[in-house]
Amino acid sequence: MLQTESASGREELRRDGIGPHLVLPAGLPVCVDLDGTLIKSDSLVDSVLVMARQSPLELLGIPGWIAQGKAAFKRHVASAIELDVEHLPYNRPLLEWLRQQAAEGQEIYLATAADRALADRVAAYLGIFRGVLASDGATNLAGGNKLAAFRERFGDNFCYIGNARPDAEVLAVCQSPMVANPDRALRTAMQHAGTSPVAVFNDSSPKLKSWLKAVRLHQWAKNTLIFVPLLLAHAWNSDTFTDTFAGAVAAFLSFGLCASATYIINDLLDIEADRRHPRKRNRPFAAGDLSAISGVVVVVLLMIAAVVLAVALPRIVAAAPGPYELARPYKFLSWLAIYTATTLTYSLYLKRKLLWDVFVLSGLYTIRILAGSGATGIVVSAWLAGFSVFFFLSLAFVKRFSELEGLQASGKVVTNGRGYFVSDLEQLRALGTGAAYAAVVVMTLYINNPESKLLYHHPVRLWLVVPVLLLWLSQIWMLASRGEMHDDPVVFAITDKRSLLLGALMAVVIWWAL
Repeated sequence: MLQTESASGREELRRDGIGPHLVLPAGLPVCVDLDGTLIKSDSLVDSVLVMARQSPLELLGIPGWIAQGKAAFKRHVASAIELDVEHLPYNRPLLEWLRQQAAEGQEIYLATAADRALADRVAAYLGIFRGVLASDGATNLAGGNKLAAFRERFGDNFCYIGNARPDAEVLAVCQSPMVANPDRALRTAMQHAGTSPVAVFNDSSPKLKSWLKAVRLHQWAKNTLIFVPLLLAHAWNSDTFTDTFAGAVAAFLSFGLCASATYIINDLLDIEADRRHPRKRNRPFAAGDLSAISGVVVVVLLMIAAVVLAVALPRIVAAAPGPYELARPYKFLSWLAIYTATTLTYSLYLKRKLLWDVFVLSGLYTIRILAGSGATGIVVSAWLAGFSVFFFLSLAFVKRFSELEGLQASGKVVTNGRGYFVSDLEQLRALGTGAAYAAVVVMTLYINNPESKLLYHHPVRLWLVVPVLLLWLSQIWMLASRGEMHDDPVVFAITDKRSLLLGALMAVVIWWAL
Protein backbone atom coordinates (compact mmCIF):
# COMPACT_ATOMS: atom_id res chain seq x y z
CA MET A 1 0.00 0.00 0.00
CA LEU A 2 1.23 3.50 -0.86
CA GLN A 3 0.24 6.55 1.12
CA THR A 4 0.97 10.24 0.48
CA GLU A 5 0.62 13.53 2.27
CA SER A 6 -2.13 15.85 1.02
CA ALA A 7 -3.72 19.05 2.23
CA SER A 8 -6.22 17.02 4.21
CA GLY A 9 -3.59 14.77 5.75
CA ARG A 10 -2.27 11.33 4.82
CA GLU A 11 -4.43 9.43 2.38
CA GLU A 12 -4.08 6.22 0.41
CA LEU A 13 -3.41 6.77 -3.28
CA ARG A 14 -5.41 5.18 -6.07
CA ARG A 15 -3.87 2.14 -7.72
CA ASP A 16 -4.32 1.05 -11.32
CA GLY A 17 -2.68 -1.43 -13.68
CA ILE A 18 0.65 0.46 -13.59
CA GLY A 19 0.79 1.55 -9.98
CA PRO A 20 0.00 4.41 -7.58
CA HIS A 21 0.27 7.94 -9.00
CA LEU A 22 2.66 10.39 -7.36
CA VAL A 23 3.82 13.44 -9.31
CA LEU A 24 7.41 14.59 -8.63
CA PRO A 25 9.08 17.80 -9.82
CA ALA A 26 10.42 17.39 -13.34
CA GLY A 27 14.10 16.42 -13.48
CA LEU A 28 14.31 15.44 -9.80
CA PRO A 29 16.58 12.35 -9.50
CA VAL A 30 15.03 9.58 -7.40
CA CYS A 31 17.51 7.63 -5.25
CA VAL A 32 16.24 4.43 -3.65
CA ASP A 33 17.91 2.35 -0.97
CA LEU A 34 18.14 -1.43 -1.39
CA ASP A 35 18.13 -3.27 1.94
CA GLY A 36 14.82 -2.98 3.78
CA THR A 37 13.55 -0.58 1.13
CA LEU A 38 13.54 -1.87 -2.42
CA ILE A 39 13.81 -5.37 -0.94
CA LYS A 40 12.25 -6.27 2.40
CA SER A 41 15.25 -8.18 3.69
CA ASP A 42 18.94 -7.42 4.29
CA SER A 43 21.02 -8.64 1.34
CA LEU A 44 24.16 -8.97 3.48
CA VAL A 45 22.44 -11.21 6.03
CA ASP A 46 20.81 -13.17 3.21
CA SER A 47 24.22 -13.72 1.64
CA VAL A 48 25.71 -14.96 4.92
CA LEU A 49 22.83 -17.42 5.31
CA VAL A 50 23.35 -18.71 1.78
CA MET A 51 27.06 -19.04 2.58
CA ALA A 52 26.19 -21.09 5.67
CA ARG A 53 24.23 -23.44 3.42
CA GLN A 54 26.57 -23.63 0.41
CA SER A 55 30.05 -23.02 1.84
CA PRO A 56 29.96 -23.28 5.64
CA LEU A 57 33.78 -23.28 5.93
CA GLU A 58 33.79 -19.75 4.47
CA LEU A 59 32.13 -18.58 7.69
CA LEU A 60 35.46 -19.04 9.47
CA GLY A 61 36.82 -16.08 7.54
CA ILE A 62 34.09 -13.67 8.72
CA PRO A 63 35.88 -12.39 11.88
CA GLY A 64 38.92 -11.43 9.79
CA TRP A 65 36.74 -9.77 7.14
CA ILE A 66 34.89 -7.74 9.78
CA ALA A 67 38.22 -6.59 11.22
CA GLN A 68 38.98 -4.99 7.83
CA GLY A 69 35.89 -2.77 8.05
CA LYS A 70 32.26 -2.92 6.97
CA ALA A 71 32.92 -2.15 3.31
CA ALA A 72 35.64 -4.79 3.05
CA PHE A 73 33.42 -7.31 4.85
CA LYS A 74 30.62 -6.74 2.34
CA ARG A 75 33.06 -7.05 -0.56
CA HIS A 76 34.35 -10.42 0.73
CA VAL A 77 30.81 -11.78 1.20
CA ALA A 78 29.70 -10.57 -2.23
CA SER A 79 32.75 -12.25 -3.77
CA ALA A 80 32.09 -15.53 -1.97
CA ILE A 81 28.34 -15.78 -2.67
CA GLU A 82 26.28 -14.82 -5.70
CA LEU A 83 22.84 -14.04 -4.30
CA ASP A 84 19.83 -14.85 -6.48
CA VAL A 85 18.62 -11.32 -7.24
CA GLU A 86 15.68 -12.48 -9.34
CA HIS A 87 13.84 -13.96 -6.36
CA LEU A 88 14.65 -11.39 -3.68
CA PRO A 89 11.57 -10.20 -1.70
CA TYR A 90 11.00 -6.90 -3.50
CA ASN A 91 8.68 -4.27 -2.04
CA ARG A 92 5.93 -4.65 -4.63
CA PRO A 93 4.19 -1.25 -4.34
CA LEU A 94 7.56 0.55 -4.45
CA LEU A 95 8.88 -1.45 -7.40
CA GLU A 96 5.62 -0.89 -9.25
CA TRP A 97 5.85 2.85 -8.71
CA LEU A 98 9.54 2.97 -9.69
CA ARG A 99 8.81 1.15 -12.94
CA GLN A 100 6.08 3.65 -13.68
CA GLN A 101 8.46 6.55 -13.02
CA ALA A 102 11.15 5.01 -15.22
CA ALA A 103 8.61 4.55 -18.02
CA GLU A 104 7.77 8.27 -17.73
CA GLY A 105 11.44 9.25 -18.08
CA GLN A 106 12.29 9.97 -14.45
CA GLU A 107 15.95 9.41 -13.51
CA ILE A 108 16.17 6.64 -10.88
CA TYR A 109 19.33 5.61 -9.03
CA LEU A 110 20.00 2.63 -6.81
CA ALA A 111 21.80 4.01 -3.74
CA THR A 112 22.80 1.36 -1.23
CA ALA A 113 25.31 0.42 1.43
CA ALA A 114 25.42 -3.06 -0.12
CA ASP A 115 28.51 -3.97 -2.14
CA ARG A 116 28.72 -2.64 -5.68
CA ALA A 117 28.88 -6.11 -7.23
CA LEU A 118 25.51 -7.07 -5.75
CA ALA A 119 23.95 -3.65 -6.47
CA ASP A 120 25.01 -3.86 -10.12
CA ARG A 121 23.39 -7.27 -10.46
CA VAL A 122 20.12 -6.01 -8.96
CA ALA A 123 20.18 -2.98 -11.26
CA ALA A 124 20.89 -5.15 -14.32
CA TYR A 125 18.01 -7.48 -13.45
CA LEU A 126 15.43 -4.72 -12.88
CA GLY A 127 16.60 -2.53 -15.77
CA ILE A 128 15.08 0.70 -14.41
CA PHE A 129 18.10 2.52 -12.97
CA ARG A 130 20.09 5.31 -14.58
CA GLY A 131 23.02 4.60 -12.27
CA VAL A 132 24.24 2.85 -9.11
CA LEU A 133 25.85 4.26 -5.96
CA ALA A 134 27.11 1.55 -3.59
CA SER A 135 29.87 0.48 -1.19
CA ASP A 136 33.13 -0.21 -3.01
CA GLY A 137 35.16 -2.28 -0.59
CA ALA A 138 36.79 0.79 0.93
CA THR A 139 33.88 3.15 1.70
CA ASN A 140 30.66 1.96 3.31
CA LEU A 141 27.94 4.00 1.61
CA ALA A 142 25.64 4.57 4.58
CA GLY A 143 24.53 7.57 6.64
CA GLY A 144 26.92 10.52 6.21
CA ASN A 145 28.88 8.79 3.45
CA LYS A 146 25.71 8.31 1.43
CA LEU A 147 24.67 11.94 1.89
CA ALA A 148 28.13 13.13 0.81
CA ALA A 149 27.93 10.97 -2.32
CA PHE A 150 24.50 12.40 -3.15
CA ARG A 151 25.64 16.01 -2.71
CA GLU A 152 28.72 15.39 -4.82
CA ARG A 153 26.58 14.08 -7.66
CA PHE A 154 23.23 15.93 -7.29
CA GLY A 155 23.83 18.81 -4.90
CA ASP A 156 20.73 19.12 -2.72
CA ASN A 157 18.37 18.45 -5.60
CA PHE A 158 17.42 14.78 -5.18
CA CYS A 159 14.63 12.59 -3.82
CA TYR A 160 15.49 9.71 -1.49
CA ILE A 161 13.57 6.61 -0.37
CA GLY A 162 14.82 4.83 2.78
CA ASN A 163 13.62 2.65 5.63
CA ALA A 164 15.95 2.73 8.66
CA ARG A 165 17.47 5.09 11.26
CA PRO A 166 20.71 5.74 9.27
CA ASP A 167 18.54 7.19 6.47
CA ALA A 168 17.12 9.95 8.70
CA GLU A 169 19.97 12.39 7.92
CA VAL A 170 19.50 12.00 4.16
CA LEU A 171 15.71 12.21 4.34
CA ALA A 172 15.94 15.44 6.35
CA VAL A 173 17.74 17.33 3.55
CA CYS A 174 16.38 15.76 0.35
CA GLN A 175 13.46 16.86 -1.79
CA SER A 176 10.18 14.88 -1.55
CA PRO A 177 11.42 12.36 1.07
CA MET A 178 9.79 8.90 0.97
CA VAL A 179 10.00 5.78 3.09
CA ALA A 180 9.30 2.08 2.60
CA ASN A 181 8.35 -0.18 5.52
CA PRO A 182 9.95 2.36 7.90
CA ASP A 183 11.15 0.98 11.23
CA ARG A 184 10.23 2.60 14.53
CA ALA A 185 13.64 4.23 15.00
CA LEU A 186 13.36 5.99 11.63
CA ARG A 187 9.82 7.20 12.31
CA THR A 188 10.93 8.60 15.67
CA ALA A 189 14.00 10.30 14.18
CA MET A 190 11.95 11.86 11.36
CA GLN A 191 9.37 13.11 13.84
CA HIS A 192 12.08 14.77 15.96
CA ALA A 193 13.64 16.33 12.85
CA GLY A 194 10.27 17.55 11.59
CA THR A 195 10.61 15.52 8.39
CA SER A 196 7.33 14.40 6.84
CA PRO A 197 7.42 11.78 4.06
CA VAL A 198 5.42 12.52 0.95
CA ALA A 199 4.87 8.80 0.41
CA VAL A 200 4.99 5.60 2.44
CA PHE A 201 5.34 2.29 0.59
CA ASN A 202 4.11 -0.48 2.88
CA ASP A 203 4.48 -4.13 1.93
CA SER A 204 4.49 -6.30 5.04
CA SER A 205 2.40 -8.73 7.06
CA PRO A 206 1.43 -8.20 10.73
CA LYS A 207 4.31 -9.27 12.96
CA LEU A 208 2.23 -11.49 15.23
CA LYS A 209 0.75 -13.34 12.27
CA SER A 210 4.21 -13.75 10.75
CA TRP A 211 5.73 -15.13 13.97
CA LEU A 212 2.88 -17.59 14.46
CA LYS A 213 3.48 -18.76 10.92
CA ALA A 214 7.25 -18.97 11.46
CA VAL A 215 7.07 -21.14 14.60
CA ARG A 216 4.52 -23.41 12.84
CA LEU A 217 2.24 -24.11 15.76
CA HIS A 218 0.20 -26.50 13.60
CA GLN A 219 3.29 -28.72 13.41
CA TRP A 220 3.08 -29.20 17.16
CA ALA A 221 0.43 -31.80 16.33
CA LYS A 222 3.33 -34.15 15.56
CA ASN A 223 4.45 -33.85 19.17
CA THR A 224 1.28 -35.54 20.41
CA LEU A 225 3.22 -38.73 19.64
CA ILE A 226 4.89 -38.09 22.99
CA PHE A 227 1.63 -39.19 24.66
CA VAL A 228 1.47 -42.48 22.72
CA PRO A 229 3.46 -44.62 25.23
CA LEU A 230 1.28 -43.31 28.06
CA LEU A 231 -1.97 -43.98 26.21
CA LEU A 232 -1.06 -47.43 24.91
CA ALA A 233 0.12 -48.53 28.37
CA HIS A 234 -3.49 -48.01 29.59
CA ALA A 235 -2.15 -46.51 32.80
CA TRP A 236 -4.84 -43.87 33.28
CA ASN A 237 -6.41 -45.73 36.24
CA SER A 238 -3.13 -46.22 38.10
CA ASP A 239 -1.80 -44.18 41.01
CA THR A 240 1.06 -42.91 38.87
CA PHE A 241 -1.03 -41.54 36.01
CA THR A 242 -0.97 -37.95 37.31
CA ASP A 243 2.83 -38.03 37.53
CA THR A 244 3.40 -39.58 34.12
CA PHE A 245 0.84 -37.28 32.50
CA ALA A 246 2.58 -34.24 33.99
CA GLY A 247 5.87 -35.49 32.55
CA ALA A 248 4.28 -36.01 29.13
CA VAL A 249 2.81 -32.48 29.12
CA ALA A 250 6.16 -30.94 30.07
CA ALA A 251 7.85 -33.01 27.35
CA PHE A 252 5.24 -31.95 24.80
CA LEU A 253 5.87 -28.26 25.51
CA SER A 254 9.66 -28.70 25.53
CA PHE A 255 9.60 -30.60 22.25
CA GLY A 256 7.30 -28.02 20.69
CA LEU A 257 9.60 -25.14 21.60
CA CYS A 258 12.63 -27.05 20.31
CA ALA A 259 10.84 -28.03 17.08
CA SER A 260 9.80 -24.42 16.44
CA ALA A 261 13.42 -23.33 16.87
CA THR A 262 14.62 -25.95 14.38
CA TYR A 263 11.91 -24.94 11.90
CA ILE A 264 13.20 -21.36 12.02
CA ILE A 265 16.78 -22.56 11.56
CA ASN A 266 15.68 -24.61 8.56
CA ASP A 267 13.84 -21.62 7.08
CA LEU A 268 16.88 -19.38 7.52
CA LEU A 269 19.22 -21.88 5.89
CA ASP A 270 16.75 -22.53 3.06
CA ILE A 271 15.88 -18.88 2.53
CA GLU A 272 17.10 -18.69 -1.08
CA ALA A 273 15.66 -22.07 -2.11
CA ASP A 274 12.31 -21.18 -0.51
CA ARG A 275 12.13 -17.99 -2.57
CA ARG A 276 12.17 -20.08 -5.73
CA HIS A 277 9.37 -22.33 -4.47
CA PRO A 278 5.79 -21.37 -5.47
CA ARG A 279 4.42 -21.89 -1.95
CA LYS A 280 7.41 -21.68 0.38
CA ARG A 281 8.33 -18.22 -0.92
CA ASN A 282 5.50 -16.92 1.29
CA ARG A 283 7.22 -18.11 4.46
CA PRO A 284 7.95 -15.09 6.71
CA PHE A 285 11.75 -15.09 6.38
CA ALA A 286 11.80 -15.85 2.66
CA ALA A 287 9.18 -13.14 2.06
CA GLY A 288 11.12 -10.59 4.12
CA ASP A 289 8.26 -10.12 6.61
CA LEU A 290 10.61 -11.10 9.45
CA SER A 291 14.29 -10.25 9.70
CA ALA A 292 16.82 -13.06 9.86
CA ILE A 293 18.52 -11.42 12.87
CA SER A 294 15.30 -11.52 14.87
CA GLY A 295 14.93 -15.15 13.81
CA VAL A 296 18.31 -16.01 15.32
CA VAL A 297 17.36 -14.28 18.59
CA VAL A 298 14.06 -16.17 18.79
CA VAL A 299 15.84 -19.48 18.08
CA VAL A 300 18.13 -18.89 21.07
CA LEU A 301 15.20 -18.01 23.34
CA LEU A 302 13.15 -21.02 22.23
CA MET A 303 16.05 -23.43 22.71
CA ILE A 304 16.80 -22.05 26.19
CA ALA A 305 13.14 -22.48 27.16
CA ALA A 306 13.06 -26.03 25.75
CA VAL A 307 16.20 -27.08 27.66
CA VAL A 308 15.00 -25.49 30.90
CA LEU A 309 11.73 -27.45 30.66
CA ALA A 310 13.61 -30.67 29.87
CA VAL A 311 15.94 -30.22 32.84
CA ALA A 312 13.00 -29.40 35.11
CA LEU A 313 10.92 -32.38 33.89
CA PRO A 314 12.03 -34.84 36.63
CA ARG A 315 11.11 -32.26 39.29
CA ILE A 316 7.75 -31.67 37.62
CA VAL A 317 7.03 -35.42 37.76
CA ALA A 318 8.15 -35.63 41.39
CA ALA A 319 6.04 -32.60 42.34
CA ALA A 320 2.85 -34.16 40.93
CA PRO A 321 0.39 -35.61 43.51
CA GLY A 322 1.34 -39.26 42.86
CA PRO A 323 4.25 -41.19 44.42
CA TYR A 324 6.06 -41.75 41.10
CA GLU A 325 9.63 -40.69 40.28
CA LEU A 326 11.55 -41.30 37.08
CA ALA A 327 14.21 -44.01 37.33
CA ARG A 328 16.20 -42.26 34.59
CA PRO A 329 15.36 -38.58 35.15
CA TYR A 330 17.28 -37.12 32.21
CA LYS A 331 16.43 -39.68 29.56
CA PHE A 332 14.01 -37.23 27.93
CA LEU A 333 16.73 -34.58 27.83
CA SER A 334 18.93 -37.08 25.97
CA TRP A 335 16.23 -37.71 23.37
CA LEU A 336 15.68 -33.97 22.99
CA ALA A 337 19.41 -33.55 22.30
CA ILE A 338 19.34 -36.41 19.78
CA TYR A 339 16.32 -34.85 18.05
CA THR A 340 18.00 -31.44 17.87
CA ALA A 341 21.29 -32.82 16.54
CA THR A 342 19.49 -35.00 13.99
CA THR A 343 17.28 -32.14 12.80
CA LEU A 344 20.24 -29.78 12.40
CA THR A 345 22.23 -32.44 10.55
CA TYR A 346 19.23 -32.98 8.32
CA SER A 347 18.87 -29.25 7.61
CA LEU A 348 22.56 -28.75 6.92
CA TYR A 349 23.38 -31.91 5.03
CA LEU A 350 21.15 -34.99 4.99
CA LYS A 351 18.10 -33.38 3.38
CA ARG A 352 20.05 -33.26 0.11
CA LYS A 353 21.05 -36.95 0.24
CA LEU A 354 19.03 -39.50 -1.71
CA LEU A 355 16.88 -41.71 0.59
CA TRP A 356 18.82 -40.63 3.69
CA ASP A 357 16.47 -37.66 3.95
CA VAL A 358 13.39 -39.90 3.95
CA PHE A 359 14.73 -42.28 6.59
CA VAL A 360 15.77 -39.37 8.82
CA LEU A 361 12.33 -37.75 8.48
CA SER A 362 10.61 -40.98 9.50
CA GLY A 363 13.10 -41.43 12.34
CA LEU A 364 12.24 -38.01 13.76
CA TYR A 365 8.65 -39.20 14.27
CA THR A 366 9.82 -42.31 16.09
CA ILE A 367 12.15 -40.21 18.25
CA ARG A 368 9.08 -38.37 19.53
CA ILE A 369 7.60 -41.66 20.75
CA LEU A 370 10.88 -42.61 22.41
CA ALA A 371 11.05 -39.15 23.99
CA GLY A 372 7.57 -39.77 25.40
CA SER A 373 8.89 -42.98 26.88
CA GLY A 374 11.77 -41.09 28.47
CA ALA A 375 9.44 -38.45 29.91
CA THR A 376 7.06 -40.96 31.48
CA GLY A 377 9.31 -43.92 32.23
CA ILE A 378 6.97 -46.21 30.24
CA VAL A 379 8.82 -48.68 28.04
CA VAL A 380 7.98 -48.68 24.33
CA SER A 381 7.00 -52.14 23.11
CA ALA A 382 8.70 -53.77 20.13
CA TRP A 383 5.30 -53.82 18.39
CA LEU A 384 4.86 -50.05 18.66
CA ALA A 385 8.43 -49.45 17.54
CA GLY A 386 8.02 -51.71 14.50
CA PHE A 387 4.68 -50.19 13.52
CA SER A 388 5.96 -46.60 13.84
CA VAL A 389 9.07 -47.28 11.73
CA PHE A 390 7.06 -48.51 8.73
CA PHE A 391 4.11 -46.13 9.18
CA PHE A 392 6.19 -42.96 9.37
CA LEU A 393 8.52 -44.14 6.63
CA SER A 394 5.49 -44.32 4.35
CA LEU A 395 4.46 -40.75 5.29
CA ALA A 396 8.01 -39.54 4.60
CA PHE A 397 7.86 -41.12 1.15
CA VAL A 398 4.50 -39.40 0.58
CA LYS A 399 6.15 -36.05 1.29
CA ARG A 400 8.92 -36.62 -1.26
CA PHE A 401 6.53 -38.18 -3.78
CA SER A 402 4.20 -35.15 -3.59
CA GLU A 403 7.09 -32.74 -4.15
CA LEU A 404 8.18 -34.69 -7.24
CA GLU A 405 4.60 -34.85 -8.48
CA GLY A 406 4.45 -31.06 -8.26
CA LEU A 407 7.71 -30.73 -10.17
CA GLN A 408 6.43 -33.04 -12.88
CA ALA A 409 3.31 -30.90 -13.21
CA SER A 410 5.52 -27.82 -13.68
CA GLY A 411 7.63 -29.55 -16.34
CA LYS A 412 10.82 -29.94 -14.29
CA VAL A 413 12.92 -33.10 -14.13
CA VAL A 414 14.93 -32.73 -10.90
CA THR A 415 14.23 -31.39 -7.42
CA ASN A 416 16.02 -28.38 -5.99
CA GLY A 417 19.07 -30.09 -4.49
CA ARG A 418 17.19 -33.10 -3.14
CA GLY A 419 18.86 -35.70 -5.35
CA TYR A 420 15.60 -37.08 -6.78
CA PHE A 421 14.44 -37.08 -10.38
CA VAL A 422 10.89 -37.08 -11.67
CA SER A 423 11.71 -40.48 -13.14
CA ASP A 424 11.98 -41.75 -9.53
CA LEU A 425 8.24 -41.30 -8.95
CA GLU A 426 7.26 -44.92 -9.54
CA GLN A 427 10.06 -46.23 -7.34
CA LEU A 428 9.08 -43.87 -4.52
CA ARG A 429 5.45 -44.95 -4.88
CA ALA A 430 6.48 -48.61 -4.61
CA LEU A 431 8.67 -48.00 -1.54
CA GLY A 432 6.07 -45.84 0.17
CA THR A 433 3.07 -48.09 -0.37
CA GLY A 434 5.15 -51.11 0.61
CA ALA A 435 6.09 -49.43 3.91
CA ALA A 436 2.43 -48.50 4.51
CA TYR A 437 1.20 -52.06 4.14
CA ALA A 438 4.12 -53.38 6.19
CA ALA A 439 2.87 -51.20 9.06
CA VAL A 440 -0.57 -52.78 8.75
CA VAL A 441 0.99 -56.26 8.79
CA VAL A 442 2.80 -55.40 12.05
CA MET A 443 -0.53 -54.34 13.53
CA THR A 444 -2.25 -57.58 12.52
CA LEU A 445 0.56 -59.62 14.08
CA TYR A 446 0.20 -57.60 17.28
CA ILE A 447 -3.55 -58.23 17.44
CA ASN A 448 -2.92 -61.98 17.17
CA ASN A 449 -0.12 -61.87 19.79
CA PRO A 450 -0.86 -62.94 23.40
CA GLU A 451 0.52 -59.59 24.62
CA SER A 452 -2.56 -57.78 23.30
CA LYS A 453 -4.78 -59.86 25.61
CA LEU A 454 -2.98 -58.37 28.61
CA LEU A 455 -4.10 -54.86 27.67
CA TYR A 456 -7.44 -55.45 25.93
CA HIS A 457 -10.44 -57.41 27.18
CA HIS A 458 -11.71 -57.82 23.61
CA PRO A 459 -8.59 -57.82 21.39
CA VAL A 460 -10.51 -59.42 18.49
CA ARG A 461 -12.39 -56.13 18.06
CA LEU A 462 -9.08 -54.47 17.14
CA TRP A 463 -9.40 -56.16 13.76
CA LEU A 464 -11.85 -53.39 12.86
CA VAL A 465 -8.96 -50.92 13.02
CA VAL A 466 -7.19 -52.73 10.17
CA PRO A 467 -9.61 -51.86 7.32
CA VAL A 468 -9.89 -48.26 8.55
CA LEU A 469 -6.11 -47.88 8.60
CA LEU A 470 -5.83 -49.50 5.17
CA LEU A 471 -8.47 -47.12 3.83
CA TRP A 472 -6.65 -44.03 5.15
CA LEU A 473 -3.22 -45.07 3.91
CA SER A 474 -4.63 -46.02 0.51
CA GLN A 475 -6.41 -42.67 0.32
CA ILE A 476 -3.19 -40.83 1.12
CA TRP A 477 -1.35 -42.53 -1.73
CA MET A 478 -4.22 -42.19 -4.19
CA LEU A 479 -4.39 -38.44 -3.57
CA ALA A 480 -0.60 -38.15 -3.82
CA SER A 481 -0.68 -40.00 -7.16
CA ARG A 482 -3.28 -37.54 -8.43
CA GLY A 483 -1.20 -34.56 -7.34
CA GLU A 484 -3.84 -33.54 -4.78
CA MET A 485 -1.78 -34.16 -1.65
CA HIS A 486 -0.28 -31.36 0.44
CA ASP A 487 3.46 -32.02 0.48
CA ASP A 488 3.24 -32.50 4.26
CA PRO A 489 0.92 -35.44 5.00
CA VAL A 490 0.70 -34.49 8.68
CA VAL A 491 -0.77 -31.09 7.78
CA PHE A 492 -3.19 -32.92 5.50
CA ALA A 493 -4.19 -35.37 8.24
CA ILE A 494 -5.08 -32.66 10.77
CA THR A 495 -7.01 -30.52 8.26
CA ASP A 496 -8.80 -33.14 6.14
CA LYS A 497 -12.31 -33.90 7.44
CA ARG A 498 -12.31 -37.47 6.15
CA SER A 499 -8.97 -38.19 7.83
CA LEU A 500 -10.22 -36.77 11.12
CA LEU A 501 -13.37 -38.88 10.86
CA LEU A 502 -11.37 -42.06 10.21
CA GLY A 503 -9.07 -41.21 13.12
CA ALA A 504 -12.06 -40.77 15.43
CA LEU A 505 -13.47 -44.08 14.21
CA MET A 506 -10.22 -45.90 15.05
CA ALA A 507 -10.20 -44.31 18.50
CA VAL A 508 -13.76 -45.53 19.13
CA VAL A 509 -12.84 -49.06 18.05
CA ILE A 510 -9.79 -49.12 20.34
CA TRP A 511 -11.92 -47.87 23.25
CA TRP A 512 -14.50 -50.57 22.47
CA ALA A 513 -11.77 -53.24 22.60
CA LEU A 514 -10.62 -52.23 26.10
